[in-house]
Amino acid sequence: MHIIYSSFCTIELKLLFHFMLRRLRFYTVLRVCVCCVCQEYEAAVEQLKGDQIRIQADERRKTLNEETKQHQSRAQYQDKLARQRYEEQLRQQQLLNEENLRKQEESVQKQEAMRRATVEHEMELRHKNEMLRVEAESKARARVERENADIIREQIRLKAAEHRQTVLESIRTAGAVFGEGFRAFISDWDKVTATVAGLSLLAVGVYSARNATAVAGRYIEARLGKPSLVRETSRFTVVEALKHPIKTAKRLKSKPQDALEGVVLCPTLEERVRDIAIATRNTRQNRGLYRNILMYGPPGTGKTLFAKKLAMHSGMDYAIMTGGDVAPMGRDGVTAMHKVFDWAGTSGRGLLLFVDEADAFLRKRSSERISEDLRATLNAFLYRTGEQSNKFMLVLASNQPEQFDWAINDRIDEIVNFMLPGLEERERLVRLYFDRYVLEPATGGRQRLKLAQFDYGLKCSEIAKRVEGMSGREISKLAVAWQAAAYSSEDGVLTEAMIDARVDDAVRQHRQKMDWLHGEGVLDNEVSSCVRGTIKAAVRLSGVCLCPCLHDQESCVCTVCVCKGGWVKCSAQTLSMGHHV
Repeated sequence: MHIIYSSFCTIELKLLFHFMLRRLRFYTVLRVCVCCVCQEYEAAVEQLKGDQIRIQADERRKTLNEETKQHQSRAQYQDKLARQRYEEQLRQQQLLNEENLRKQEESVQKQEAMRRATVEHEMELRHKNEMLRVEAESKARARVERENADIIREQIRLKAAEHRQTVLESIRTAGAVFGEGFRAFISDWDKVTATVAGLSLLAVGVYSARNATAVAGRYIEARLGKPSLVRETSRFTVVEALKHPIKTAKRLKSKPQDALEGVVLCPTLEERVRDIAIATRNTRQNRGLYRNILMYGPPGTGKTLFAKKLAMHSGMDYAIMTGGDVAPMGRDGVTAMHKVFDWAGTSGRGLLLFVDEADAFLRKRSSERISEDLRATLNAFLYRTGEQSNKFMLVLASNQPEQFDWAINDRIDEIVNFMLPGLEERERLVRLYFDRYVLEPATGGRQRLKLAQFDYGLKCSEIAKRVEGMSGREISKLAVAWQAAAYSSEDGVLTEAMIDARVDDAVRQHRQKMDWLHGEGVLDNEVSSCVRGTIKAAVRLSGVCLCPCLHDQESCVCTVCVCKGGWVKCSAQTLSMGHHV
């Protein structure tokens, strides 16, 4: 029992100890919780105090801002009122000044009106007094003149008699003096002879000086000047030599050039013109008579270029005139034409006179309607070209040679047909102008032009095939269009596509021109008027039919052969014989 009781006491003590320990822990936790709550409360109180302080500060700041705004509004309102009061004062002052100014102007106007009225009244009184004075003086003078009329007439009569006597005495004195001098002059034969000789020498001197001046002027004009009809010449004038001394020196030092340099022609034509160039050069060297040449063909086939090259090759001077300049000169055309030939005859090296568009004034005198002035000019031209000369060589160029007068055809020694270039000539022309206008500027490095990479030779051959029917001038313009296309591009590069585009445009424009020619009736059965004129001019000179279809009558499309009956179809006999019957 005792043991049981001891055990039971021990258990109770343990339980009591655990219970006390738990209470102690609880109180400790409670105390900690209370401390934490107190700290949180104090922190909340402090935070609340800080919020209150911040809110109070915000309120004070808002109050200060509102007070500041109120003060600013009050100050602005007061300033506005002050400005309004000042403006009102200014307005009132301005009104007062305007009123004072108006009153002053009215006062001045009243004073001016009063002054004007006073002046007008004074002038009126003065005028009345003046009129009264003049009237009184006139009456007094009239009365005096009526009373003294006899005396006045006697005075006038005496003055007239005295003046007449004076004039008569002067005439008698002058006549006596001149008469004595003339009698003395006539009686002295030495004086008479000297006077007559002096007057004769004076007349001879005046006449000689006038004619000598005219002759010297014509000589200077022929030697140093240039006729008005000449558009371009290689001859030097004093004025040009003074203006361009370097160019003049270069031309003096230049050597004779090849007649066909830069000129592309078909082989047969090239051979013929080369023979003409050699013959002309030898003629100049041997001082022979020059042969006159007619060059005909479509425009742009190289007639003018060959004429210049021919003159340079032969060592001659050249002068270019156009037939269109003759007709507008009217009655002065004859004098101008003689001046041209006089000027040509003064050339020491010989002159090649190239007349472009010669058919403009060398027309038929029988059928063409030309003015009398143009007819006289044509007669003067025929007179000066009637015989061959060793001073000048005449070269005519025309697109319509059939319009020439018969006398003009009689003065032609050589006829050269400049035809449109064939395929080979077109390819040479394309390559020539491609090098000149595209390759040389692109490789020079000084211009804004570059060339894309493609086969240039193959492209030139293709272009030559596409530009069939074009003249050399049209091909050169096509090359210039390529250059312009490169310059107009952003990077300055000429591509193959740009070249093809310009070629297409040129071909289209050429076809349009041909359509216009067809529409005007210039081309008949695919044969141009230039061919008709060529055949007609050749028949006139040689009597031989130069129809291009002589080889086959069936394939003949030509209606332009010239027979005695006019324009007829080629007959079988004509085709076989080659002559017109």
